[in-house]
Amino acid sequence: MRALTVEVSQAVGRSLSSTVFRTGGKKLLSKGHVLSDDDIRMLQLEGMGEVPVTQLDDGEIGEDDAVLRVAQDMGVGCFEIRLAAGGRSNLLATEPCCVLVDDELLKQINCTASVAIATCLNFSYANTGQRISTVKSAPFAVPADHLETVTGMLKERGPIIQARPIREPAVAVLYTDPYNPDRARQLFEPIMTQRLERLGTRVRYVLAAREDEGSMAKAISHLLRSRPTVILIASTTAPAGPDDAVGRSMLAAGCDFERFLAPVEPGNLLLLGYSGDTPVVSAPGCFRSAKPNVVDLVLPPILARYRVSGWEIACLGHGGLLA
Repeated sequence: MRALTVEVSQAVGRSLSSTVFRTGGKKLLSKGHVLSDDDIRMLQLEGMGEVPVTQLDDGEIGEDDAVLRVAQDMGVGCFEIRLAAGGRSNLLATEPCCVLVDDELLKQINCTASVAIATCLNFSYANTGQRISTVKSAPFAVPADHLETVTGMLKERGPIIQARPIREPAVAVLYTDPYNPDRARQLFEPIMTQRLERLGTRVRYVLAAREDEGSMAKAISHLLRSRPTVILIASTTAPAGPDDAVGRSMLAAGCDFERFLAPVEPGNLLLLGYSGDTPVVSAPGCFRSAKPNVVDLVLPPILARYRVSGWEIACLGHGGLLA
């Protein structure tokens, strides 16, 4: 890329190679700004005859074209792409969604010298219109071979980012207590409602049961027949592991365990199982408070009907210290 000076009347569509100031020091236009017809008229009114602009060399791609190509190849799902000033391209959610990020591929792409990509955290919840990623290029231009390397990696291994829509999830909740199930419901229901409202949803099916294997297994089986998106077990006791009453009832209801213990605080006693494709989540103590805990980390992907694996739970340790 080269910098050169051209007559103002010939500068439409070109990018400024340096900032343009009015006599006296006030900034008129920023470096990298693409000159429009209105800009040309303003500069002429200011009495300027020439402006410094950039000239792409052979084998270079303009910054806007470069970030647009990367943005088009890097993601899938419910988002739109909008160009922004300074060689940026933003991805904006078009409906409530969960953002999934391939962290390893993101790191490799960001090791290049020509393009940088920033994203939301993996498993983040995003509302309509929220920015979920930004692509930024090197100033003015990107070598074509660098861009081909990046887009080639994306086409071969992508996407980096998925925006999975959250559409009318059916949340089922089982409140349990060793002696008085209604006590568990009274204790946890306001917090449960508040937590789900933050994710734009609500409880659709509710049961309360004594915390023993038979009663809970029957309740879980009943909720499964409703084909919910997820079953949340809100118990007043903390399990010692999958062999306690909660775990035994999940097994009796036909669940397979995916993961016990999460590297997250609060919420390390998470127990995640699946009955077919339906996740069943026990997180004792996490429904006593509306403060962020492991439930807030795993609910967005679950509500987006993404099957969270034990490996992905294990990966929550980096950043898992929430309080």
